[in-house]
Amino acid sequence: MKTPADIITRLQLMSQDGTKSDRRLAGLVLTDLDFASKAAISEIAARVGVSEPTVTRFCRNLGCEGLRDFKFYLAQAIAIGGQYLSPEPLNRDAREQRIASAITEAAIAAIQHASENLDMKTLVGVAARIVSSGNVLCIGSGGISSMMATEMQNRLFRLGVPVLAQIDGQLQRMYAAVATSETTLIAFSVSGYARSVIDAVQVAQQYGATTIAITPPESALAKAADTVIQFQSLEDGNIYKPTSSRYALLSIVDMIVTSVAETRGPRVLENLRRIKQSVNTLKVDDPKLPLGD
Repeated sequence: MKTPADIITRLQLMSQDGTKSDRRLAGLVLTDLDFASKAAISEIAARVGVSEPTVTRFCRNLGCEGLRDFKFYLAQAIAIGGQYLSPEPLNRDAREQRIASAITEAAIAAIQHASENLDMKTLVGVAARIVSSGNVLCIGSGGISSMMATEMQNRLFRLGVPVLAQIDGQLQRMYAAVATSETTLIAFSVSGYARSVIDAVQVAQQYGATTIAITPPESALAKAADTVIQFQSLEDGNIYKPTSSRYALLSIVDMIVTSVAETRGPRVLENLRRIKQSVNTLKVDDPKLPLGD
């Protein structure tokens, strides 16, 4: 029997395209997940007005062996994505201000949480290693981590650090394979279990590279890397807004880069001056604008 990849999606399709009885059963499940996950086959059959064999056929049409198998996948789906299936109703009073407050307050809380749990001695040591590196490889997969890898490259190159970011899983392994003892690999992962990132760290270590992970402690990536800057995401339960974890990660990137800049000292100024000069000649000549942004 083929394992259902996403039982909720199958139920949604069944509620539209199934037989009459299958549509009724799928509709029951989707509207009352708690009942469907706990009820006996006789209770489900009675609620919809069908026979017990019809319930069993319904489960098999979904790709399950029977009701018990169906309940297993349903419980798994509720545990993983239940908050998106039965969200709390939105309070739309003063919506604009509520949205602004939700974003700013969550971002501040995430940054403060990251800062309070940060080992600055480790962070400064990472910055010193970056300064002494022959080259830096930044890697990350997924929305937040890939963005941070790219942002680290964006911040380091202007300080005169030879740096490259890779967010493609196969290329991460390939670039790791040409690392040397002068390479510093910086790996980002909010979960700590991105397979391509872990693989790249392990490959780079074979060739003598120093590996640094910005990731949750005790995760697979944390265990694989030489040095770990611990980062634990802080979620506030608001499923309608983007995660605030990226603000916290961005603050850690900025801390590392600031430490790198201070360690390199006046050597970074000529690069910064050139970038400022180059960019400002292409747009409004305003020295107060951010550098290159």
